[in-house]
Amino acid sequence: MSASVKFSEDAILFSPDMPQEVNFLLQTAVVAGRYDKAKAEDLFLQALQIDRQCLQTYFALYKFYFYQARLQDAERYVLAGLQEAARQGGFPDDFALLTEQPKRWDMYQNEMALFYLYSMKALAFIRLRLQQRPSAEVVLSCLQRLDPEDRSGGSVIMDLALALQEEGE
Repeated sequence: MSASVKFSEDAILFSPDMPQEVNFLLQTAVVAGRYDKAKAEDLFLQALQIDRQCLQTYFALYKFYFYQARLQDAERYVLAGLQEAARQGGFPDDFALLTEQPKRWDMYQNEMALFYLYSMKALAFIRLRLQQRPSAEVVLSCLQRLDPEDRSGGSVIMDLALALQEEGE
């Protein structure tokens, strides 16, 4: 891969700490996604193969699949990202367990914990789109307890879930 490839002006700013090769693949995948979805998917997956610890790759993958309406694939990478963030952060990957002792785990302490919160929000939204409202509501309830300051913006998805519930009644 040539380093002379020029990215468009709207290149995505990923974490500055990620390996250069992973960043290159993610940037190239974002650009490829505009004209060749299969190529973009392949590049995203290559980035994951190179560094399974890079949380930004999970984010890019679940966002990519979500926008392709491949919600089961998006959910799979959200769950994998949650698991990896918890592993790196040294806390349980089961958000129900985390909520049993919310004061034990500072979910604002580092990038991994914050990624976990944002990914929980994504999981809830994906499950709403999959018409799995009870499961989404469990995730949202846990998110509310783990993120009382709403730094993840989970309240937006909570409002959506409430609106959907009111429509269904």
